[in-house]
Amino acid sequence: MASPAAHAPRLTALSPGAGCACKLPLAKLERLFASMDTIQPASGDLLVGAAEGDDAAVLRQDEGHALVLTTDFFTPIVDDPRDWGRISAANALSDVYAMGGRPLIAVNIAAWPGDGLPVEILGEVLSGGAEVAAAAGCLVAGGHTIDDPVPKYGMAVVGMADPRHLMTIDRAVPGDVLILTKPIGTGIVATALKRGAAGGATLRAAVDSMTLLNADAGQAALAAGVRAATDVTGFGLLGHLHRMLTASEAAATVYGDQVPILPDAAMLARDGFISGGTRANVERLREAVVMDPAIAPETALLLHDAQTSGGLLLAAPTATADALLHNLLGHGLSAAVIGEVTQGGSGRITVH
Repeated sequence: MASPAAHAPRLTALSPGAGCACKLPLAKLERLFASMDTIQPASGDLLVGAAEGDDAAVLRQDEGHALVLTTDFFTPIVDDPRDWGRISAANALSDVYAMGGRPLIAVNIAAWPGDGLPVEILGEVLSGGAEVAAAAGCLVAGGHTIDDPVPKYGMAVVGMADPRHLMTIDRAVPGDVLILTKPIGTGIVATALKRGAAGGATLRAAVDSMTLLNADAGQAALAAGVRAATDVTGFGLLGHLHRMLTASEAAATVYGDQVPILPDAAMLARDGFISGGTRANVERLREAVVMDPAIAPETALLLHDAQTSGGLLLAAPTATADALLHNLLGHGLSAAVIGEVTQGGSGRITVH
């Protein structure tokens, strides 16, 4: 008998704006947080809090151990329920790796229509999430589900890190080499899928990238002495780099033609498969990014493309950058040197 997923409705058709796992507009969030007096900054054993705007919160337990806490969930971005579960889990776990930690335990977060979508499909989603968590050595211990007309799925994750060797967004320094560990373009591919224009091979390459854990990349970065890192998700490559640079009070140069791109993503960008999240990223960074006129328009869009479960963006010390890149490539990752941190206006990015 075929599995429930074999006859499942198109999950992406149930999700408005399903071209990417887009976040709320950053400017609106920043204004909201600025108006609140309950946002907890780092203090005492809280090494990273909400005020720092990093990938996860970090709470020190003792000299050598700190808890890393994060959560992430989103609406379907692919049609296959199990793949959606796998992508969502890898995306949630990524925040722990971006801080230099390893995930220990997670709980599911799910919203599901009580009518109109078989609950067996939710079982496929949860199974996909459990599969990726198991590969990460992370226990999944229950969770919480609500009735919602638009399905959503993700995880809340607790990890462990050494508080003496954390990676955070505010430690990039001029001279650091910028390394990206996965290709970009998942938002464009997902948008094309929603409109029936993504081929099977194109989609499979994107799913393989989104379900690939950032575990090896995180461990390699720690071994190379990296102290500044983030993962690339809804704000796009340039958006997350801008956040890192602003927190570090530095600028950067990006080599546009050296950024790895998913197969067919440039073609799909030329054909206009651009999500609303990507367009918002372009607008938000208009004053922060200087784009070389020689950069192809589709490349410029891809650099802003709203990603789901993207790679790690690492600011590596020059002395260890070559060895780190070699290590990443040795793990089979599509890693590349994409630029360097420079002196200059805080958050300023020049793309050559």
